[in-house]
Amino acid sequence: MIFKPARLLIALIAVVAIPAFAQNIATVNGKPITSARLDQLVKQVVAQGKQTDSPQLREAIKRDLIGREVLIQEADKQGFGTRADVKAQIENTRQSIIINAMLAEHIKKNPVKDADIKAEYDKYKAQAGDKEYHARHILVATEAEAKDIITKLKAGGKFEELAKVSKDSSAANGGDLDWANAGAYVKPFSDAMVALKNGQITETPVKTQFGFHVIKLEESRPAKIPSFDEVKGQIGEALQQKKVAAFREELLKKAKIQ
Repeated sequence: MIFKPARLLIALIAVVAIPAFAQNIATVNGKPITSARLDQLVKQVVAQGKQTDSPQLREAIKRDLIGREVLIQEADKQGFGTRADVKAQIENTRQSIIINAMLAEHIKKNPVKDADIKAEYDKYKAQAGDKEYHARHILVATEAEAKDIITKLKAGGKFEELAKVSKDSSAANGGDLDWANAGAYVKPFSDAMVALKNGQITETPVKTQFGFHVIKLEESRPAKIPSFDEVKGQIGEALQQKKVAAFREELLKKAKIQ
């Protein structure tokens, strides 16, 4: 068979057009939605670990893409993309995406080592100590107020009732601070707390940067420290965040800021 030039051109265009058409999963008012875009979104959803790649997932994402395309076309027609507030949000989102990509790459190139995680865990264990304490406190602004509360307690006043004047959120719970190790508190507070016996109240106000405390130790018990494997992931994530913060500070120091 011999094609005439015009027919040969049409045939070639058809051959070229077939794979191009196959790359689109749909068109909306002439605007194509590519299979590459669908594949990318499927990959993102699957990476979250909640769903697996399936025809049902792909169909659901396809319907969402079509719906979004219909909406964005209408929004563009109405000029929402030219509004100053919308442009500002787009720019903020653009920056966040690019920054997050850079930081992810930085973490990839500077991973947290297992030895660093273990060292941090050992440090935590040393700070936590071998005991946990269930304490209550009353936080007030002045030493005179704290002394007045101690006087009332010695006269038979109930700690839980007097704790209602505490200047922190524990006031609603009778000053209850729940169980914690000594390292969870600032040093003046923890030093005074660990010196108490169960049921005992501080004889004098305890001063910290937050104000003056009256402390009551309800009870103490051997510390329940989680195993290394239980907290390894959390420690690793915290160390990663420290690396990111250090990277940011390094860039800030180099930057010319006026």
